[in-house]
Amino acid sequence: MARKSWMTRAAGVLLPVSSLPSKYGIGSFGQAAREWVDFLAKAKQRYWQVLPLGPTSFGDSPYQSYSAFAGNPLLIDLQELCQEGLLKKGRCKRIDWGQDASYVDYDQVREGKERMLHRAFKNFEDTKALERFRKRNKGWIEDYALYMALKGRMEGRPWTEWEEGLRLRDPDTLKVWKVRCQEDVDYHVFAQYVFFRQWEALKKYAGSKGVKIIGDAPIYVAMDSADVWAHPELFQLDENNVPTEVAGCPPDAFSEDGQLWGNPLYRWDVMAKDGYAWWIERIKANLSMYDVLRIDHFRGLESYYAIPYGEKTARNGRWRKGPGMDFVRAINQAVEGAPIIAEDLGLLTPAVHKLLKGSGYPGMKVLQFAFNAGEESEYLPHNLPTHCVVYTGTHDNDTTRGWIDSASPEDLRLAMDYLGFEDIEDGTWAFIRAALGSVADLAVIPFQDYLDLGSEARINTPSTVGGLNWRWRCPKDCATKKLAKKMARLATIYGRARETGGNNHADA
Repeated sequence: MARKSWMTRAAGVLLPVSSLPSKYGIGSFGQAAREWVDFLAKAKQRYWQVLPLGPTSFGDSPYQSYSAFAGNPLLIDLQELCQEGLLKKGRCKRIDWGQDASYVDYDQVREGKERMLHRAFKNFEDTKALERFRKRNKGWIEDYALYMALKGRMEGRPWTEWEEGLRLRDPDTLKVWKVRCQEDVDYHVFAQYVFFRQWEALKKYAGSKGVKIIGDAPIYVAMDSADVWAHPELFQLDENNVPTEVAGCPPDAFSEDGQLWGNPLYRWDVMAKDGYAWWIERIKANLSMYDVLRIDHFRGLESYYAIPYGEKTARNGRWRKGPGMDFVRAINQAVEGAPIIAEDLGLLTPAVHKLLKGSGYPGMKVLQFAFNAGEESEYLPHNLPTHCVVYTGTHDNDTTRGWIDSASPEDLRLAMDYLGFEDIEDGTWAFIRAALGSVADLAVIPFQDYLDLGSEARINTPSTVGGLNWRWRCPKDCATKKLAKKMARLATIYGRARETGGNNHADA
């Protein structure tokens, strides 16, 4: 029996929460987020796609998180804590949140947020609420909170560099440190309690406006994470918890050395023995946070690229078989009808196409990949299937204006001829119209494209660390009534307009 799709024809916008405007250096779950939801509703958009919301580690990438279950405290709204009497607004204003409102200064934001959250924790008295939260999240919260507390005591060093008793989780050693770090553990539980309370309120508000949220689950977890530290048996580690092989991508036309991500790989055979329980718990937790879930690097479930640990490039890796349909069936049985999007970009083989079809999940199509003068692309609008999500670009692409400015003359001419624009100043909107006008059930446009911004607004450049990656923020007051009206008009013309009324369950 075919899996019933959750999709109907609709439009959405991709924008990281961190990119929202705010007074405190980074986007948050506060008033600006609600105003953003209001804007989406006025623009007749039915989806807001965000990037992973986990606590970020080295490089500030949301795809390298300290936990697959926890939330990022940097996204907590301090104004709400002021309104609750846990903070004084004056103290928040006296902190240096960074000098450039166009980009997140993560070092400044992290220092300021942690200082304010510790102060709020000292003023917090509802211990019963914390206990209820702990019980609801007992599967992960204690390991995560202890891990973060220990990391603080170890001056931020990864757990692989901790003393042997902690690194290998000796029970007696853990017992001693739990007592020693109890206040720090409680603080991290508090930060997660506030994160999820604020996020759930924002999600509920979005739902009341007819806006659903698409979340993102990175396929891999970071080596320096509570997940690997607490469950080393699920990952390809040796007896000393050192990886044997790590994740990445092979060399291709874009990178002669390939991409060395460095994430530990799963022991899929071990996971299969309990029916992929860890993954199912993770998917359920994610689907309680979001209305729709995008699974990153879906092709890694069919086969994954494994690179010997210690290699400096990805050249010497090899492909290994993933869990395939056995895993997908387990997910679909555990979460029947789960609204999932498969990120099926990259090197796609017939086996990957077969897995995607068998899963019933919609895949992704990116228009920036369509215009290659050397060959006809499956991403060209006339080649798209209905059951997919089309993007002008993703968080890993340049903005469409940036693509136009840097494309080869041959590729740009193909795009201009195909999309029917002669002036490159009209190019971004031609891409947007092509996506919205395509047969794809769902069209998602990065907000930078609606603003027609250049490469300075790019979210991430793959295979690079630092720089402007993950730092871009919306210009103040950019979500104007005029833009909302234009977006609404296009959504209506192309049959993607949000249905009227607060709650919209047409695509559930």
